[in-house]
Amino acid sequence: MPTINELKKTRLKKLEAIKRAGFLAYPGSTKKTHTISDALRSFSSLTRSKKEIILAGRIRSKREHGKSTFLHMEDGSGKIQAYFKQDRLGEKRYKFFLDNFDIGDFIEVRGILFKTKKGERTIEASDFKILTKNLLPLPEKWHGLKDVEERFRKRYLDLIFNPKIKRKFELRSAIIKEIRDFLEKEGFLEVETPILQPIYGGAKARPFITHHKALNIPLYLRISPELYLKRLLVGGFEKVYELGRVFRNEGIDKSHNPDFTILEFYWAYADYKDLMKLTENLFEKIIRKTFGKLEIEYEGKKINFKIPWPRIEFSQLLRKHTKINLEEINAKALKEKAKSLGISIETGVGKAEIADSIFKKICLPKIWQPTFVIHHPIGAFPLAKQLESDPEKLANFQLITAGWELVNAFSELNDPLEQKRRFEEQEKFYKRGMEEAQRQDLDFLEALEYGMPPAAGLGLGIDRLVALLTDSHSLREVIFFPTMKPKNI
Repeated sequence: MPTINELKKTRLKKLEAIKRAGFLAYPGSTKKTHTISDALRSFSSLTRSKKEIILAGRIRSKREHGKSTFLHMEDGSGKIQAYFKQDRLGEKRYKFFLDNFDIGDFIEVRGILFKTKKGERTIEASDFKILTKNLLPLPEKWHGLKDVEERFRKRYLDLIFNPKIKRKFELRSAIIKEIRDFLEKEGFLEVETPILQPIYGGAKARPFITHHKALNIPLYLRISPELYLKRLLVGGFEKVYELGRVFRNEGIDKSHNPDFTILEFYWAYADYKDLMKLTENLFEKIIRKTFGKLEIEYEGKKINFKIPWPRIEFSQLLRKHTKINLEEINAKALKEKAKSLGISIETGVGKAEIADSIFKKICLPKIWQPTFVIHHPIGAFPLAKQLESDPEKLANFQLITAGWELVNAFSELNDPLEQKRRFEEQEKFYKRGMEEAQRQDLDFLEALEYGMPPAAGLGLGIDRLVALLTDSHSLREVIFFPTMKPKNI
C-alpha cells in the first residue's frame, strides 16, 4: 500500500504531464452552462433536444470498463454520472484522461445527456477539461474515523464525506435568516458595534487581551456588544440588534467555545415580560418555518415548542432540586453546600454566583421542555433591573431547553447611580480574585447619566440554538472551525 507521500509524488507527476500537454491545471474560470441539479431537473427536455451542456464538479468515484470509464462528479447542488468513451474522445485524448485524472480532481465535462440501460441519468463526454488537480488522495473511510477531533480539524473533508454535517450548516444559515427576518419585521435595526474595546463589559467573562501599537493601549476582544447597544438607546434608537462573534477566554466543552455567535437586541419601553412573549413568537417562527412543525427530537427525546411556555422562579427550582432555601442561607453556608455537591467555587464570588453554579450543575440538566427560569437573585446580573415588588430579585429570565441555556434576558438597569454601585461591587469581587467580574465602564456610566429609556434586552446563543435544533451533542458540530489545541502542542 503506497504512503500518502508516495501518492502525492505520483499526482505531482500527473500535474507536470498536464502542464507539458499545454493545459492550465488551475484555470481561472469554467464555461459550465448548468449546475448538476439544474441539468437533472431539465433532463427530459435536454435529452430530447440532444443539446450539449457543460457541467463542472469534483470526481467522487471512477471505474474503468473496457475502453470506457464511468465516473460520478459532484458540485454543490448534486451528483451525476459521466461516461467517457474512447470511440467518442479518440484514443489519445481518452488515454490522457486515464493517465492524469484522479478521484478528487475538479473537472469540466461537455456532452449530451442520456439514460443508461440501468436507468441512470448520465452525461456522455465529448470533451473535458481539468479545473483543479488534486494532490492529496481523499480518505476512503472518513465516516469511520475514530478520532472525532480530526473531523473538526479537517472540516473541509468532513463536509465532502458527510452530507448530514453539511445539512446542519445549511440549516444554521436558514435559522439565522429567519431570525433576521423576524426582527426586521418587528422594526429592529441591525447595527454593528466595536469588537475591539478599551474596557470589556456586558457579561461575566474572562477576556482576550491585545495591544494597539499606534495608540499604545491595551484593547480587549469583546465579550458582549451589550454596553454599546445600550449607548444607541441613549442616542435615540429604540429597537436595535446585532448578530456577531464574541470572545470569552474560558474552557471548552459541549456548550462552550472561546469564540461564538450571539444575537443581542434591545427594545426601548419594553420590559422582561414583553421579551418573554417576543421570544416565544421568535422561536415559534424559526422552528415552524425550518421544520414545518413545533415538535423536534433531541438526543432521542421529544421537545415541544408550542407556546406559552412555563415560567418558574429560580429560587423555586433550586429548592426543588437541592432543598436550598436561597432566602434563608448566607454566602458562606451556600459555598459549603456547593462543596458538598462537588462544585468548585471561584475565589471572591458572591452569593448569587454561588447559587448560579449550583443551579447549572444540579438543576439545568433536569429542564427538558422550553422553560423560562425567572427572577434570579440580586447580584446575578449587574446590568439587570430589580423587581419593584421584590428588590432582592431581578426582573429577568433565562430560557432553558434540554439542559441548554439558550437565552439570557432582563429589564435593563437605567439608573446611573445604582449601576455605578453595582460596578463598584463587581470591582470588589474582581480584587478578591473573581476574574470574571464585570469591570467598571465610566464612559457607559456617563452615557446613562444623559438618560436611557426603560428597556429590555436579550442575548441568544446562536451556536447553542443550532446545536439543539440540529440534534447535535456539541457546539463543535455546528461551528465550521471550532477552537482546537494544535497537534504539535
